[in-house]
Amino acid sequence: MSAARADAVAARPERVEEIRAGLAAVEERITAACAAAGRAREEVTLIVVTKTFPASDIRILAGLGVRDVGENKVQEAHAKAEAASYDGLRLHLIGQLQRNKAAEAARLADTVHSLDRPKLVAALAHGRERAGLAEPLRVLIQISLDGDPERGGAPRDTIPALAEAVLAQPLLRLGGVMAVPPLAADPAAAFADLAGLAAAVRRSAPEADWISAGMSADLEAAVAAGATHLRVGTAILGSRASLR
Repeated sequence: MSAARADAVAARPERVEEIRAGLAAVEERITAACAAAGRAREEVTLIVVTKTFPASDIRILAGLGVRDVGENKVQEAHAKAEAASYDGLRLHLIGQLQRNKAAEAARLADTVHSLDRPKLVAALAHGRERAGLAEPLRVLIQISLDGDPERGGAPRDTIPALAEAVLAQPLLRLGGVMAVPPLAADPAAAFADLAGLAAAVRRSAPEADWISAGMSADLEAAVAAGATHLRVGTAILGSRASLR
């Protein structure tokens, strides 16, 4: 399906109702998870992951009160930005970041969740400077909980040095940490592990209090472990095939 056709399909009134229902169902889950964990609902931010979905879905989300959206690929985020999809929204880049895309990521994003190696630190800072943006870019250190290089994330023994590198850059702000649970792992155990690593980061950078964890299938476990930001796509927007 062409992008124009996808936009036309997504603009149908029934699509608005589908997204509204998905948002309501996820909001109910988050509220219940916060109550079970003894946390205030305001402690948790929902990021709606819009990767592969058309720009019209982002405009629908904005109309329904969503303020945080996430994209995996810089090139897709750039195309949607050209369509003015992110007006009034905070853009989170959550996918693995290539060094040659770092400058564009630094220009577009409010937060980059996938900083996982030292070379990206300088590249993001330089990109922010070239874009003429005085406000520091918030970055999260993506941590590999299983050591699998194919899935992205910094090895845990490199976290202190990576945090120090970010803190040395005036145009970057260390926001906290992010992780994806290992395949076939117990998400509760994985998120508890991440919470411990996040606490270690905060000992040297108290302001780095974000924990980006939890997706459609495991958001309850993430909230229970202290996640501050959830990255949810499918439970709200459905599968990409549903728009064909």
